[in-house]
Amino acid sequence: MTRSRTMLATVALALIASTLSGCGYNRLVGLREAIDGAWAQVENQLQRRNDLIPNLIEVTKGYAAHEKEIFEAVANARARMLAAGGSRDAEIAASGELSSALSRLLALAENYPNLKADTQFARLSDELAGTENRIATERRRYNEVVQEYNTLAKSFPTVLTAKAFGFGEQKYFEAPESAKQVPQVKF
Repeated sequence: MTRSRTMLATVALALIASTLSGCGYNRLVGLREAIDGAWAQVENQLQRRNDLIPNLIEVTKGYAAHEKEIFEAVANARARMLAAGGSRDAEIAASGELSSALSRLLALAENYPNLKADTQFARLSDELAGTENRIATERRRYNEVVQEYNTLAKSFPTVLTAKAFGFGEQKYFEAPESAKQVPQVKF
């Protein structure tokens, strides 16, 4: 009789726990889909930036052809971005590297007044700046959804559902280490 009571109590507890945590399953699925949708928007803006880069490099090369190191850094970072192949971690790392290389490329304009005055360079720089703002906005939206998802997945009783159905923690799109360093400005 004691064994059957223990078994009954275990079944009842399992039923109560699954009922309490089962409500979170649909919410977790919805948030995971929202994360994927937000990431797709980040990728759209990263692709827009990638599409602008070749034009910007061509205009800049005409004025600063001997700045080969910067052009190679941008080209290599862009190639890594394109080769990331859908891996969020790889795309995040490559995006940070590309942002750093692009800032060095845009800084060339300070050394070349004719380049700075070139209308095509100015237009492309403005487009790139607008795209960087869009990327920042989409990153923020992505990180907000990730935060909401991670908070829900770690909260009781939803944590039971999350563990039972394999809803793992999602990673934030964080700034690269290079962005945390104060740039050196020399005159």
